[in-house]
Amino acid sequence: MLDTFPKLRRAGVAAAMLSVASLLFAGCTTTTSQSTATAAEKRQELDAAANATLSKLYESSPQAKQLVERARGVLVFPAVLSASFIVGAQHGTGVLRVEGADSGYYSVTGGSIGLQAGAQSKAMVLLFMTDGALAQFRNSSGWTVGADATVAVANVGVNGSIDTNTAQQPIVGFVLNNGGLMAGVSVDGSKISPLLL
Repeated sequence: MLDTFPKLRRAGVAAAMLSVASLLFAGCTTTTSQSTATAAEKRQELDAAANATLSKLYESSPQAKQLVERARGVLVFPAVLSASFIVGAQHGTGVLRVEGADSGYYSVTGGSIGLQAGAQSKAMVLLFMTDGALAQFRNSSGWTVGADATVAVANVGVNGSIDTNTAQQPIVGFVLNNGGLMAGVSVDGSKISPLLL
């Protein structure tokens, strides 16, 4: 009996923190223009944001443009919103481009637990460098980074050069914020699912 009280208290605290994180996250993502936009308008807005994200990536690392051109598929999430208060959550929508044409829309979600608080937005770009990596992704109904496939997040040098070992991996990832490319970021645990848009 004495042993169950601390477990119940921990469960209650965890539930309360998850509720606070959910409210914080919902407050960050609620926009009136997005909720009233048609599917075509949402696709057009997402495509424009993806183009802007890729332009920003090329500014941060000109070598990234060469990788994008070689990639069999390019998945761009222009705005992955993260909110947290002890328990964190993230969500965003993106577009997959194959041979330069839109090939499908996807959502990304994830969570984390730890000492954290606040909200931020980042962009995420995944490059499928081989036909096999792209086919595995496209044939899945839900794909989790780190469990279903490894993504090598690019380390970019001061001059914008990308580590050659990273550039040779089947899937290469970039994470950007307003300041440019983010270093030392992990995308493991991000779940990517097809989205009807």
